[in-house]
Amino acid sequence: MLFAVSRSIISLRAVFWSGYENKTKVHFGKGCAKEYLVSLLKGYGNNVLLAYGSGSVKKNGVYDEMMGYLNEAGKTVTDFSGIMSNPTYAKVQEGAALARENHIDLILAVGGGSVIDCCKIISAQAKTERDLWSMEFDCHTYPSEFIPMIAIVTASGTGAEMNNGAVITNEEKKIKAGMIGAQAEIAMIDPSYALSLPMKQVLSGAFDTLSHCMETYFGKPGSGNLSDEINESIMRMVIRNIRVLLNDAQNMEARSELAWASSMAENGILKIGKVTDFECHQMEHQLGAYTNCNHGAGLAVLHPVYYRHIYQSGLEKFDRFSEEVWGISQEGKTVEELALAGIEALADFIREIGLPTTLRELGVDEQTDLKAIADSCNCVPGAYKKMTHEEILEIFQECY
Repeated sequence: MLFAVSRSIISLRAVFWSGYENKTKVHFGKGCAKEYLVSLLKGYGNNVLLAYGSGSVKKNGVYDEMMGYLNEAGKTVTDFSGIMSNPTYAKVQEGAALARENHIDLILAVGGGSVIDCCKIISAQAKTERDLWSMEFDCHTYPSEFIPMIAIVTASGTGAEMNNGAVITNEEKKIKAGMIGAQAEIAMIDPSYALSLPMKQVLSGAFDTLSHCMETYFGKPGSGNLSDEINESIMRMVIRNIRVLLNDAQNMEARSELAWASSMAENGILKIGKVTDFECHQMEHQLGAYTNCNHGAGLAVLHPVYYRHIYQSGLEKFDRFSEEVWGISQEGKTVEELALAGIEALADFIREIGLPTTLRELGVDEQTDLKAIADSCNCVPGAYKKMTHEEILEIFQECY
């Protein structure tokens, strides 16, 4: 199955929206890079930064495949390896310096969300002498010039290939936060590239997709709307196909559905007309900044506990979540009981698929300063119930 989706930018204002567009052209399916990449590369300059992670792409043959395409297209390649699972701002600066030094015309980001996110910010930082962190967080201005980027997706879950947001850890400041960078002009999603990944990584990535859906779903408005009904369908599909993979890890249909769900969850479509929550992501980001925990696994620990804290402020939507996503009947239940049943179904599912359910299971040391982590979290305005740092600390303590 091969198809293309083109053009991106979304503007949202409360429940009003205008101008949805997605600039990323997507090629999807087994062999899509073989089919299209060489001809597409010819549309860019000669110097290419080939960026990837810890080396799994060399073990599974994807690196050699990409080098073959780059050589066939006549490109001069600069290697940039070692992008970590929680990419750091120092790694961004390393990549930006390399891009400037080698007059890079195109970044080929080969990996999952971490590699793609890091490359988005490298793309922007390489085009300005200003410090991008200070520019975005202190001056509240955002980059407008970028080195063009193509994303070769080898692990799904984040949906990073179809937006311009990136999550970067500033180790010096102990802050893990979203930044704005380049958006890939082209994304190639070949689900077969992920066949060699450990199942734990596949499951945590798929849960990240489910988390993105939930963080958007449990935002305002709470009443039914088209974006949320599309979202419900994606959530059901993610749950169903994760279960398929538990019994048949090589099932390409399930892997393909999960790969496209990952893109759909973060390409802006589900956010049309929505003010999103994403408080759980804010909490996990800071937990990750202090502990370097796996992102999807951290979200799995936090979500049920967070939802037990906020469900009474969004009973209508939590009831709908129980019925439409988990198939729970309202018969014989109060509205509160129905809402809680959906949250417990989520918690049971997390246990079913083997993701951690406590911070202890996640590997967080009991000496970790949970108060410092809680105090560093952002309290977002889009949630049904706005958190305080004190309540976030309670959530972390209940998770332990």
